[in-house]
Amino acid sequence: MASEKLSPRQRMIGMMYLVLTALLALQLSNSVLEKFILINKSLEGDIRREEIKNSETLAHISTIVRESGNRESDVEVLKKATNVRKNTRKVIAFIDTLKAELIERTGGADKETGRIYGLKDETEVASLMMNNNKANEIKNLLNGYMEYISNETGKKYGPIALDARDSELFREDPNQASKNFAQLNFEKTPLAAALPTLSRLGLEVVRVEASSLEELARSIGAEDIKFDKIIPIVKPQSNIVVAGGEYKADLLLTASSSGIDPIMSIDGKEITVDNGVGKVSFIASAKNYDREGLAKKTFEAAIKVRQSGGDDTTFTQQITYFVTKPVIQVQAAAVQALYLNCGNELNIQVPILGEQYNPSFTANGATIVPGQGKGLVTVIPKAPEVKLNVYSNNNLLGTQTFKVRTLPKPEIRVTSRGKEVNEKKGIPAPGPTTLELRAIADKSLREFLPKDARYRVAKWEVTLARGSRPLKAKRVDAAEVNLNDFIPLAREGDRLVIEVEKVERLNFRNEIETVEMGTIIHTIPLT
Repeated sequence: MASEKLSPRQRMIGMMYLVLTALLALQLSNSVLEKFILINKSLEGDIRREEIKNSETLAHISTIVRESGNRESDVEVLKKATNVRKNTRKVIAFIDTLKAELIERTGGADKETGRIYGLKDETEVASLMMNNNKANEIKNLLNGYMEYISNETGKKYGPIALDARDSELFREDPNQASKNFAQLNFEKTPLAAALPTLSRLGLEVVRVEASSLEELARSIGAEDIKFDKIIPIVKPQSNIVVAGGEYKADLLLTASSSGIDPIMSIDGKEITVDNGVGKVSFIASAKNYDREGLAKKTFEAAIKVRQSGGDDTTFTQQITYFVTKPVIQVQAAAVQALYLNCGNELNIQVPILGEQYNPSFTANGATIVPGQGKGLVTVIPKAPEVKLNVYSNNNLLGTQTFKVRTLPKPEIRVTSRGKEVNEKKGIPAPGPTTLELRAIADKSLREFLPKDARYRVAKWEVTLARGSRPLKAKRVDAAEVNLNDFIPLAREGDRLVIEVEKVERLNFRNEIETVEMGTIIHTIPLT
């Protein structure tokens, strides 16, 4: 309906129609098109069931009018309701006649199986609905019906046979927006699409009828309060009892009526009512807590019912409850401090919330990356201190503060053939044939953040020196260097001088960073 938001079911039906027409445009086989006839049968079944309910509502109105003494105003309402039912039947009958004529024009149906022959036929659909102007005729009938219902009930109903520009589903579609009702629904439309299109409109009609009959029923007290449900309830002083403590509660009776449809709200916001019972559900939040970690809160509960004579009565009560400050648990390899520019993986949990815990995070002094599980987050510090804000269902639970450590510099170790070189004792002349430089991360960093503890020496220089004079030098951009060409020149008393020029770190994102190491020189004497 143009004047109301589309319900989820209406949106579903509209999207189903879009998919249906798009698929039919692909010239699908009869076996596939027959599946859409099943959709049409489902819609027709919905129409029949809705009509049965509407007839029962009309009978209920008639009974209430009779039991109330056939008051003149009530009799007038019954007359309106009877006319609504009568006019609805006329509209549905017209739609059924159109569908029958379309089936007949396109080749009819098998008398024994009911199978429709002309599912792909577009010509006869266009001939009847557009050339013979039946599309405009049904449009005027449907929208006239909606205007009639609005006048009878006093509730505004918008038209349901819409041009594309007036439709929420089609007004933004550049391929559809310029089409009128007839073109939108029946142009280049095979029978398999036309039938559910007409059934969808029929379903809208009987649902509007149901809404209008409910409005008329309310105006004669068809929903007078008649308590027929008596339920005991327990109202505890607290839902939390410590072991060894005393449980205290009030036991009382509540009464409700199956003949009314109460409207319930919390702080003015309407809530769901199931079988006369309102479902109160909201996310608790608080900013200020007392010493015990509790915050006193209230909300206004309201129940509005319509009583005899059509008057509305609203019952209200202020409800008090307490919000407990949640305890945030941080699980990580090291939670006392985080490492600067590293991917610190944290597991943030709030056990008291249980399944209701739906976390999200923001941070001051860091960037964050959500993890794959509930409460998992990677924090990348950019400042000396990080404040991590913990939310659940967009409500702030608290803030955790972390100090930030700078990364300890790696240790540079010199090895030859897998063994570490003793730089104090040196190596027998003429020296090693190979040397390797390794950058070893701090032990705690390796344990806590192994993905951020991957170092290598990227550039270095090794020089064979005698006294103050260099004999030969090599610049190296790998971990290992071959020194066979040093051997003929070397003799006892010489030394190998190693200068580290560049060290790199592979971080948790597999990005390479240069590590500021300062000047690092290793000297290995040849003995």
